[in-house]
Amino acid sequence: MLISAEQVAGYLRDNPTFFEDYAPILAEIQLPHPHGGRAISISERQILTLREKNKIIEAKLTELIQYGEENDKLSEKIHHLAVALLGEYDPESVIDMICASLEEQFNVPHVTMRLWPKTGALAGRAEFTDVSQEIKEFTVAMNAPYCGQHAVYEVDHWFGEAASHLRSFALIPLKRDDVFGLLVLASEDAARFYPEMGTLYLHRLSELASVALLRALRKT
Repeated sequence: MLISAEQVAGYLRDNPTFFEDYAPILAEIQLPHPHGGRAISISERQILTLREKNKIIEAKLTELIQYGEENDKLSEKIHHLAVALLGEYDPESVIDMICASLEEQFNVPHVTMRLWPKTGALAGRAEFTDVSQEIKEFTVAMNAPYCGQHAVYEVDHWFGEAASHLRSFALIPLKRDDVFGLLVLASEDAARFYPEMGTLYLHRLSELASVALLRALRKT
């Protein structure tokens, strides 16, 4: 009577001491090499398997270290921006500092924002251009920064001639007690801002920019 492979496997599972009782059999069993045609022993195959697993673990560890280093760099950049904003009270300077830092230190190709507190002294700046009610309602409803390949409503037009070349966006609400503006980052790279990306640092940027802008605007 023929015995199936499933029966052999079941028997070995039910009798875990089999190879202790018949140890010489292990030395006789030959398996195909995973990367070649020659046969190898079970112990050699186990060593190869462990080596492959170690390579995978090492690759994941290297990736985690890289993520950690990138996060450290982002934290340092956020810190430097915070320190710079602490000493600035002029609203125009605060706006320019935020945009310049994001472009130069964070390597964001395109940055703009819209603020809807009415202030006569700054009415001529693009950041205080009127926005649609839909944009305001959308921003109020945001529970977190949005990242993706589509700009809502007229947001992409805020970038002027560059609008047609932009492929990804990060929309960051500016708020304290109430929403008062929208900070937008954009890139020609469709993979720069994507829905699955983490938004922890965008949250921190939102909080930092919101506090600095409100403090400066209240001085006008």
